[in-house]
Amino acid sequence: MNNKDNDTLQRFIFESTDIRGEITTLSSSYLDLLALQKYPPQVALLFGEFLAAASLLSSNLKHSGMITVQANGNGPIKAIMAECSQDNKLRGIVRGDFENLASLSTLQELLGKATLAITLEPEGRERYQGVVPLDDDNLSKCLEFYFYQSEQLPTKIKLASNSEIATGLFIQQLPSSGDREESLEDWQRVATLFETLSSNEQLQLSHNDQLYRLFHEQQLRLFDAKPMQFSCSCSRQRTENALLSLGRKEVLELSEEQGLIMIHCQFCSQEYRFTAADVTQLFDPPQPLLH
Repeated sequence: MNNKDNDTLQRFIFESTDIRGEITTLSSSYLDLLALQKYPPQVALLFGEFLAAASLLSSNLKHSGMITVQANGNGPIKAIMAECSQDNKLRGIVRGDFENLASLSTLQELLGKATLAITLEPEGRERYQGVVPLDDDNLSKCLEFYFYQSEQLPTKIKLASNSEIATGLFIQQLPSSGDREESLEDWQRVATLFETLSSNEQLQLSHNDQLYRLFHEQQLRLFDAKPMQFSCSCSRQRTENALLSLGRKEVLELSEEQGLIMIHCQFCSQEYRFTAADVTQLFDPPQPLLH
């Protein structure tokens, strides 16, 4: 893998067609997230696929906001989620019981009976969520079904990860602007070529080499790479707002019982501490002096 592609997302289009695509590789951002939690290998690999998926799907955000790819199940993994903002900041987490996972590796073995939710949260606009059953052992296929059901857009996705990188490739046919039969032929040709890419090639080849390997006979335009990074959106201000939402009585009682309120961010492990004086000031801020 070419290092210049690490932690990037690139858009591409097929000239004179209604087909668009995205390709992503996560390295430092993926490893930074893994360093925060000690996940078993098979959990880490699945987490990598979710992160790559969130990176790819962030292209659906036309304005500031967040997209979340999340699965909830009754297996050893209870919840797994990855978020990506419109400005290419990633975070995520996995929750569950990770003991005795030695013989479990597939999506359904790890999550059990589960659902997959894709949530779009454009800033200042209405939140949208689509939910589909997670009834395939391949996250890519579940995501393809989501697009088929929710947007009726033919979509192909490939995700791959190892202990160092997570990668993803995505193509989608947009509503036809020309001859429908010709548009269908374009899609069938590109989709057939897409399916020939192996996971090993995804993990080893640069973005340029992957696309050349698949589509060198097509007219393809690859756009500049966007940098991806791990970044948590938690802050002391947001933590204070969470305490305010609990209400004065509950927070003051908690402060009296514990002396020091400590709130731990589940995503980045940042700890926020609130003394009794902090709590008092939070609910009774000093009034500005009048002149």
